[in-house]
Amino acid sequence: MKRILFGDNQFFGVNHISDEKSRAQAIRFKEDIAILNTLDKAIDTGVTTFMCTTHDRIAQLCDVIRKNPVKYDGFAMYPCLPYAHKYANAVTELGIVGTLKQYIPGNFFTSIFKGGFAFVSKDYISMMELMIDAEMKMFAGVNTPVIFLQNVITDLLLGLGMKDFFMSYHSYIKHKYNAEPGYITMNMPKLLDFLESAGIENPIICSSINIDGFRMSGGKELYEHTLRTRKVRAIAMQVLSGGATPPQKAIEYICSLPGIESILFGASSKANIQETVSLIRHFDKQYQFSEI
Repeated sequence: MKRILFGDNQFFGVNHISDEKSRAQAIRFKEDIAILNTLDKAIDTGVTTFMCTTHDRIAQLCDVIRKNPVKYDGFAMYPCLPYAHKYANAVTELGIVGTLKQYIPGNFFTSIFKGGFAFVSKDYISMMELMIDAEMKMFAGVNTPVIFLQNVITDLLLGLGMKDFFMSYHSYIKHKYNAEPGYITMNMPKLLDFLESAGIENPIICSSINIDGFRMSGGKELYEHTLRTRKVRAIAMQVLSGGATPPQKAIEYICSLPGIESILFGASSKANIQETVSLIRHFDKQYQFSEI
């Protein structure tokens, strides 16, 4: 994985501190061209990996990337699925059958036969595979070396103790998409314990890691201990504590920690992108981080 990853929260009005900022961002990025322009600014700073949800508007970005292979040569996307709001809204507007018709890929009747059988037999593994295929359809022809399970699902299944689901997801992503499976969670130490008990070694885990302990279930000290002593490919997100911590202080802390392979951030302006990238590179040099 690359050291610096660019996220998409700002494009869809997600701000964990301010509702006012959320509304302003939603207005600013209501047109796809605004998202593309900001993404291009990130690429200009050398950030070539975009970690994103499977929001419907991402499909339009994928179209642009496919049509411009030279411009986006070396560019990668890390899909995070499922995008739960998309399905909830679709069921409200289209009903169950309409939603299946819209999102299940390939021949509908063949797929729905498999899905119907899965419902009858309660074969949630088959349903999981169908939903992954539906979510990944928009990324056809786009470089997606890592595919993440969103925390809303990861943490639910973690709480239910469903090892077979994680093992099946892990295998399906590797073999069907020739990609690395990744997991987003609000409790990295607990998830790591669970994945290792399921035979999944050195997993890619994205979680909140920041100087304030913001959204770090289990506590900052446990995370620091885990990073020092365990084998995990950690991605730090929400490194600015939702915007509550000055960038220099926040990023120096992250870069000083061992075991963090990548840093995920979002920004809506060229200046903020440049500042964040510059700070990461500065403190990586100071703490002698070497990207593999």
